[in-house]
Amino acid sequence: MIKSLFRVSVSLALVGIILGIVMGIRQDFLLMPAHAHLNLLGFVTLFLCALYYRVVPEAAASRLARCQAIVSVAGAILFPIGIACVLLGGHERFEPVVIAGSLTVLLGIALFAVIVFSTGGRERAGAAQI
Repeated sequence: MIKSLFRVSVSLALVGIILGIVMGIRQDFLLMPAHAHLNLLGFVTLFLCALYYRVVPEAAASRLARCQAIVSVAGAILFPIGIACVLLGGHERFEPVVIAGSLTVLLGIALFAVIVFSTGGRERAGAAQI
């Protein structure tokens, strides 16, 4: 699961960067909010989750972690797509996609918070305290 999260996050970063370059070439920044959310949710957030799971292996071993990863990936993809579709003129038709995407992102980060709060306070033998 950790390897998949890293791969998905880096793949979404590539898509986000390419979108940014295309916007720059065209000098059309209409999709900037979708670009920003794709990079923040798709790359940064998923990459940080993967790093946490790498550092705290007991967190990654839970079923909840797998569920969180799936939900977070879905939200990181669905939300920016919904934003882009709304910005491109489909406000009424795609607003439910934005809402569903944002609620999916919220659920993913709420699950991650549960995981962090339930595993983050445990000290491992020999681990450096920060």
